Amino acid sequence: MEVIITIFSLVVLLFSVIIHELAHGYVANSLGDPTAKYAGRLTLNPIPHLDMFGSIILPLLLFISGSPMLVGWAKPVPINPYNFKDQKWGTLKVSLAGPLTNIALALVFGLLLRFIPEAFFATMPGLFIIFSFVVHINIILAIFNLVPIPPLDGSWVLFKFIPPQFEYIKTFLHQYGVFLLIFFIFFGGLQFLGAITEFIFHIITGI
Repeated sequence: MEVIITIFSLVVLLFSVIIHELAHGYVANSLGDPTAKYAGRLTLNPIPHLDMFGSIILPLLLFISGSPMLVGWAKPVPINPYNFKDQKWGTLKVSLAGPLTNIALALVFGLLLRFIPEAFFATMPGLFIIFSFVVHINIILAIFNLVPIPPLDGSWVLFKFIPPQFEYIKTFLHQYGVFLLIFFIFFGGLQFLGAITEFIFHIITGI
């Protein structure tokens, strides 16, 4: 049973990160940049979105290491910010589209958990587990992607507002972002994000 639950959680994670990337692509397209569309990335087919490390290796490593939280990412959709009709805020809008979509998914399924009668879920406990997974995973993805470390979305939000005199911080993060991210994941960062996730889960679902 535990193996089945783990496999299902990995499937939910995979499609949640795909929807996350789709949100980036669709917002970019709406702003005048069809790069993701022409690259065939505006699709729910998981194959074009798979990232070897973020979609497969990292979730498996977290599972094998007994991590209480599973995170990952899909291959970033290609964008060309020079095509954006909104040159001032276009990059920020695209960056926030992914985490906001994850939050929206968490809200929809979380409010279903809150307002659908318990008697209904008593007859369909599997549905309760599915909804709970969707809420948990999308909350953690939203928070995780807002961490200001490249290549996560939070880094682009940080770069948008960082003053010019701190340009060296951007350079440092671009050079060492992957190493900082791995350190963050395996040395306490997920436990911290897990505590925040549980708090938000309780607020949304009442559970």
